Amino acid sequence: MRRAAAHAFVDDLDAPALGEADAHHLGRVLRLRPGQVVTVADGRGRWRPCTWGPGGGLEPAGEVVEEVPPSPPVTVALALTKGARADWAVQKLTELGVDAVVPFVAERSVVRWDPAAARRHAQRWRSVAREAAMQCRRARLPEVGEVVAFAEAAARPGAALAEPGGRRLDLSHPTVLVGPEGGWSPAELACGLPTVSLAPTILRSETAAVAAAAVLCHERSA
Repeated sequence: MRRAAAHAFVDDLDAPALGEADAHHLGRVLRLRPGQVVTVADGRGRWRPCTWGPGGGLEPAGEVVEEVPPSPPVTVALALTKGARADWAVQKLTELGVDAVVPFVAERSVVRWDPAAARRHAQRWRSVAREAAMQCRRARLPEVGEVVAFAEAAARPGAALAEPGGRRLDLSHPTVLVGPEGGWSPAELACGLPTVSLAPTILRSETAAVAAAAVLCHERSA
């Protein structure tokens, strides 16, 4: 996929067709030329090479390849943050290869949305993840969930809390919860989950999320 001129997602690999926005991006922004190779994926781990046609269509140019899902799945749960920092975090987590991003509300979260606003932001993050997955040539889209409560995020398998002074992070805890700017509340720290340390310094929430993903995805690929 790395040698292709572009990468995109389609609904049907047997009859690949681009959506309007993707067709515009490849044809008008990237200015692909007829015959250039474009890889397309279904977002679930299957992809195939195609060629860019004279009219902007796609012609299959190879067999469908199915990638084995990485194991264990890596999840980063991130407490809601202000501004565009969550968008940046979702983009970088996708590039690094995480399998799931779980936004959640912690006791000390400054950001709190009503259900409609939470759904809009979750949908935006899925769009950010999709664009990042096209850029970094992923065949499998990460799961970007709805905004949940701390307890639901903490109940995911292999979960640990990111906290200075914790143990070294490794794949025995493939789910990391990153708290808000104000840190964890005493009740959250006492929830029974182990703590893991990501750096010798105090990190911003979005930086901690990326640090956790980098460690776990690197160890998984070793």
